[in-house]
Amino acid sequence: MSQQEILLKIFEFVILVFSLSLHEAAHAWMASRLGDQTARMMGRVTLNPVKHIDPIGTVLLPLAMLFLGSYGRFLIGWAKPTPVTTRNFKNIRRDDTLVTLAGPCSNLLAALLALIALVILTKASPAGMMAVHSVIVGAIDPEMMASAVFPMAIIFYLTVVLNLFLAVFNLLPLPPLDGSHIVRNFLPYKAVRVYDSMGMISLLLMLIIGSPVVNFFVAPALAMVNAILLSV
Repeated sequence: MSQQEILLKIFEFVILVFSLSLHEAAHAWMASRLGDQTARMMGRVTLNPVKHIDPIGTVLLPLAMLFLGSYGRFLIGWAKPTPVTTRNFKNIRRDDTLVTLAGPCSNLLAALLALIALVILTKASPAGMMAVHSVIVGAIDPEMMASAVFPMAIIFYLTVVLNLFLAVFNLLPLPPLDGSHIVRNFLPYKAVRVYDSMGMISLLLMLIIGSPVVNFFVAPALAMVNAILLSV
């Protein structure tokens, strides 16, 4: 493994940790806004990764995917779940759904801001345009690695990619992902009990269909991002 490949994997890991922290902080912030201060009192309304890191989901699994196996672009992980006390909400079903959506929406916002930064970088100078286009097509000139704008292009582009994956993955309607919290709010009581007890079935479905389903939605979004960046 070359030095450049190791550096790229480190970038991916750092961005993933930040994105997971953003995701959980967004849950905590929205819960606080809607009347539940549980997560705020535990210091979870912060981007400090220390408050959100799960040793397995935030550290071991992503590092294993990066350095021990082939994962394509579907790098994934999880942070400590944000504690939410739903009885503190005025409208439990509505507010719980809003708190749930805050996580994926924060990742989509991060992807959008990174895309805007890439557009600015592309417009700012010929070197910026060359760096962004090189990252997209994967044709990286070793001499370009020394350019100050090239790491910026990599960081912003990886931020777009990883946050799109995280947003879509978390919206899968499989317990315990965010998508399942939204679905269960619209199910009758007996169905909720069965839904919550899926356990191993849910895990198997994530492993079997998770990657194809996520790619089905993310691939067109990435194609649109690439088209925008290559046209500006």
